[in-house]
Amino acid sequence: MGRVDGKVVLISGGARGMGAEEVGLFAREGAQVVFGDVRDDLGRQVAADYQAAGLDCTYAHLDVTSEADWQAVVALAEERYGKLDALVNNAGISISAGGGARHIPLEDTGAADWDRVMDVNAKGVFLGTKTAIPALRRAGGGSIVNISSIAGLSGAWSRSHPYNASKGAVRLFTKATAIQYARAGIRCNSVHPGPIITPMSAATYDDPEVAAQRLALVPLGRRAHPIEVAYGVLYLASDEASFVTGAELVIDGGCLAQ
Repeated sequence: MGRVDGKVVLISGGARGMGAEEVGLFAREGAQVVFGDVRDDLGRQVAADYQAAGLDCTYAHLDVTSEADWQAVVALAEERYGKLDALVNNAGISISAGGGARHIPLEDTGAADWDRVMDVNAKGVFLGTKTAIPALRRAGGGSIVNISSIAGLSGAWSRSHPYNASKGAVRLFTKATAIQYARAGIRCNSVHPGPIITPMSAATYDDPEVAAQRLALVPLGRRAHPIEVAYGVLYLASDEASFVTGAELVIDGGCLAQ
C-alpha cells in the first residue's frame, strides 16, 4: 500500500532535478500525478519513462508565471483524475552573474534579474496556490507543499539577493496560507533544502573553491540527493502529516544547526 494511494497530485517544475524525483516518488507511492514545466521535451520524456515503468503521470506545459497555464493544469487534473488532493510548488530558478558560482554584490544586481527570480519563485507560488485552492476545497481539503530553501531562512546560503528574498517570501506566504485555509481542511507547509545535487546548483559546485567552502559548512559533509528531499515533500503531502500546517521542514544536513 502506497503512502499517497488514491491521491491526485500536481507538481510544478517536474521536468528535471528534484521535481522529476518528486513525480516518480509520488507515483510509486500510489498517486496519480500531473506535472508541468516549461522544458517540454524533457517533461514529455520524463512522463514517457515513468509511464513505461507502469506509473500513472501526465505531463502538461506550465509556465508558473502564467495564470492561464495554472488554470489549464488544475482543470486537467480534475478532468483527467476527478479531483486534486495536493499541490507541490516546486519550480524555481536562481540567477547569477554569467551563470557563475560567486556571490553577486547587490549593487550589481539588475532589476530585470530581480523581477525574473521573484516572478518564478514567489509569484509562481502565489498563482499556483490561488488556482489550486478551489479544487482542493472541492476535494474536501488537501495539502500544499511549497519548496523554499535554507536561503529563505539565512542570508548566507545564496549567490544572489533576489533568490534569498524570493525564498523568504515563500516561507511567510506559506504561513499566511496555512492560517487562512486551515478551517477548510487545506494544509500548507514549506520545505527548506540545503545543498542538493540538482542541475540548478551545478555551476556552484563546478567551481572547486566555492564547492569546498560550501561543503565545509555542511555537518554531514555532502550535498543531498534529490530523493532525500522528495521524501520530506511526500510526508507533508500525505495523511501522515494531517496535523502539520504552517511548518518549516528543513532538510539541510545540519547547516542551520550551527
